[in-house]
Amino acid sequence: MPIFEPVANFALARSTRNQPLDQIADSMAAAGQTLELIFGAAADSDHNRRLINHIVGIERWGQQRLRAALGEPLVIDEYDGYRPPRAATLPELQADFAATRRDTVALTCELGAAGAEAVRLPHNQIGNLSVRSWLGYLNIHANWEAKKLK
Repeated sequence: MPIFEPVANFALARSTRNQPLDQIADSMAAAGQTLELIFGAAADSDHNRRLINHIVGIERWGQQRLRAALGEPLVIDEYDGYRPPRAATLPELQADFAATRRDTVALTCELGAAGAEAVRLPHNQIGNLSVRSWLGYLNIHANWEAKKLK
């Protein structure tokens, strides 16, 4: 176990501690709406398209990992295969993010209904994360990366 793993789980789950997953889903939906506004105001540049493409790819990749907590096969891969097409336009990427975040919110509710909060799933760099930590990671990642938009 990487030494960073316990610290990562604590830090990533901190913002969601003591919240049922349906409440976390509501928080993620609200954060997604805020990000949609930020993406909607972003200039149509190669930098911004690459950044939103990256955000969408990471979130879809995380969804795949989280589905393993519901019994789907655990796929250990990189996020590249989950990214939208590189030629996607800014409006297409904005729509991709909105749909992807809606899927994350729905998946969060499914995980809560299945009682899967305690399941731990591997992150390629950080180590095994709880479902709660994965959700914190996806939200923090999107918010952090969005700050780099120009």
